[in-house]
Amino acid sequence: MSLGIFDRATAIAALRSRAFDVLVVGGGITGAGVALDAASRGLRTALVERDDFASGTSSKSSKMVHGGLRYIDQGEIGLVYESLAERQRLFTNAPHLVHELPFLFPVLSRHGLFDKKLAKALGTTLWTYDLTGGARIGKLHKRLSAAETLAHMPGLPVGNVAGGYLYYDCRADDARLTLTLARTAAIDHGATVANRVSVTALHDPIDGLRRVTVRADDQTFDVSTHVVINATGVWADGLRDLDDGDAASTIRPAKGSHVTVPWSRVGTDVAVVLPVRADKRSVFIVPWGDQAYIGTTDTDYDGPLDDPHCTSDDVAYLLAGVNASTTLDLCPADVTGTWAGLRPLVADGPTTGRTADLSRRHRITTSPSGMVSVTGGKLTTYRAMAADAVDAAVDHLGQLDLPLTRRCRTKRLPLVGARGLREARRHARLHPRLGPARGQHLVDRFGSETAVLIAMIDADPSLAEPLDPRLPYLAVEALYAVRYEMAITLDDVLARRTRARLRSLAATSSIAQSVAELIAADLGWSAARCRAEVTECRRALAADAAVACLPDPLAVAI
Repeated sequence: MSLGIFDRATAIAALRSRAFDVLVVGGGITGAGVALDAASRGLRTALVERDDFASGTSSKSSKMVHGGLRYIDQGEIGLVYESLAERQRLFTNAPHLVHELPFLFPVLSRHGLFDKKLAKALGTTLWTYDLTGGARIGKLHKRLSAAETLAHMPGLPVGNVAGGYLYYDCRADDARLTLTLARTAAIDHGATVANRVSVTALHDPIDGLRRVTVRADDQTFDVSTHVVINATGVWADGLRDLDDGDAASTIRPAKGSHVTVPWSRVGTDVAVVLPVRADKRSVFIVPWGDQAYIGTTDTDYDGPLDDPHCTSDDVAYLLAGVNASTTLDLCPADVTGTWAGLRPLVADGPTTGRTADLSRRHRITTSPSGMVSVTGGKLTTYRAMAADAVDAAVDHLGQLDLPLTRRCRTKRLPLVGARGLREARRHARLHPRLGPARGQHLVDRFGSETAVLIAMIDADPSLAEPLDPRLPYLAVEALYAVRYEMAITLDDVLARRTRARLRSLAATSSIAQSVAELIAADLGWSAARCRAEVTECRRALAADAAVACLPDPLAVAI
């Protein structure tokens, strides 16, 4: 596949006809990172994803690019150092996708008495965070007065606020970051990348080459590769079973749930961390434009891996965690959207103890057949995980008399959209059909590729309009998703290319028909296919609402 192509039909043709050095299985943040690392080293690289890019955990995280402040208290200083170094690399390599986010720790007194020991311990932890690498962002944490704390978060109980601390981390749209990694691997480095391609069998290697049977578009065929890299996250044990039926299970899924509420109900201008004393954890509130999201739970999960839901118990836990330390009095009626993801934690031995206490470090293993598995880790450290996995693959290639000793190049490798960012921002903000707010919105999501979306708007000015007044996304984003980002279902567009489904179940249900009609011609949908896509989308939205005991989104939309 030639450089510059991110096209599914072309990729599937290449999968059928070419042999690869590396076949990456799994299109989440880790798999996309592995594909970019391998392709940028010059390895013949393919990536296949059973569903859509980031359709699992990588679109349902807390959307933080951070060091993990709580890992300091767990003694994981090395993990914090690595995470903060990776945060800074992402901040540099993808400035259009990774943005600074201030966090507020309010210091709350109990019954009017200020706990000086607790405040001192928090200050010490934050100094450790800064010195470990947090200060690379260009700002140190600072102590706030009670008045300054309340100015950032008016919903705190006035009489109980003794002060606060402000420190800095980053945030990113996790699904868009994952997609951008996959597109960079293909467009800039020639990787063969395809979604909706599932692995059904792994055959024993013959003369160093392995056949991998895959299924795409109701057809089955074999892909030839020297090395398979298992980057399937919580599904890693399933692929191991195809490789070695005697392999031990290592993944312990932990569910993290989030809810979205109108920003006007919380009023904070920074992310706020609040203690949950009952289980010695915390919840956070993160402003998200006209909305805010609240997270996260951290509980053992033994349900279906393909479709975790935020339940009514999860909603109650998160809202109670916020209400216990504020005067907001949030209730389920305030919730507009929900999501839940599964953390692929690595467990050794019996699955006892809290998932919150398990390490977020990653692990690389190579099976007797030569399959490399990368498990554990977290979104922020995906690049380091990918580098270690490809190093292991290169070692195996060397054993096959393919002495490929190329070193990792991704520490300073800009992602698609990162170059020419300043000019793109100026052009978008001054565009007469966009204006500053909408122009900035596009640049924050597409970087310098915003020029393509602007050209589409110039050809059809109606594409500059929002999909729905309750959502920040423009019509052009939906059309761009199917033309240039390999979106092939309505849910691809509404759940991952945009984040409409996470923001508002009702608004998403309301626009399902109009968005389907907008993208139908580009995807070659018949009227019947269009109706089926809308029906399936609304069914999924109704299921999200039902499990969380929220109103039917279609009824609310109407």
